[in-house]
Amino acid sequence: MAATELVHYAVDAGVATITLDSPGNRNALSRQLVGELVDRLEQAALAAASGSVRGILLTHTGSVFCAGADLKEAGTHGVEEGARDLVRILRTILSVPVPVIALVRGVARAGGLGILGACDIVVADSSATFAFSEVRIGLGPAIISLTTMPRMNSRSVSRYYLTGETFDAAEAQANGLITASSNDVDAVLEPILAGIRLGSPQGLAESKKLAAAPILATLEAGAAEMVALSSKLFTTEEVKEGMAAFLERRRPSWHLPAL
Repeated sequence: MAATELVHYAVDAGVATITLDSPGNRNALSRQLVGELVDRLEQAALAAASGSVRGILLTHTGSVFCAGADLKEAGTHGVEEGARDLVRILRTILSVPVPVIALVRGVARAGGLGILGACDIVVADSSATFAFSEVRIGLGPAIISLTTMPRMNSRSVSRYYLTGETFDAAEAQANGLITASSNDVDAVLEPILAGIRLGSPQGLAESKKLAAAPILATLEAGAAEMVALSSKLFTTEEVKEGMAAFLERRRPSWHLPAL
């Protein structure tokens, strides 16, 4: 029996919409979702070469844009392969020859924030929330630091990497993680998509290359080191306890009570 498709693809008026549709696991980066997402991005890149696609809109079903790594799958798929999968997604988003616009209508966590950092433009509903939750299970935002640190101001990086606090769309816009937030995201998207549709294929490709170059260079320079760090951290006793606590919906053993 064929697996249910987790990432959908549709083109309308020059915009390829790619929709993450795995709400049962909060659009976590399972092996299947990763493979389909990269395939859809590459499909859009091929269409861009013919001029039929001028931009990509990356969105989601359900209340979660992306929760990051699929912790239930980490043990069977392999943590190093999972880390390489995330690098593959980020590299593909940064390399496709058209703008990638992310639309967030709910929650984004951990690796999902790395994806937002790789996207050229991010529009979020005012009710959306964000968090670098890695620190709370014994990890660090290793790979996603390569796309989020260049976007965010350094004080915000320190605060949210270290505390794992949830922050809202207004704060995400202020610290540079997202482009815009609104109660009416469709109204915000309209002029952005209209502007992209007016761009020439060559103009969009060259402008995208220029805009993405610094972050792509950071990714390429740091990917191997961050994959190694992420893989190492996943083998530690603290992370094993943190993952178990997360899956069992309990506090990890190192948790200190609030004052």
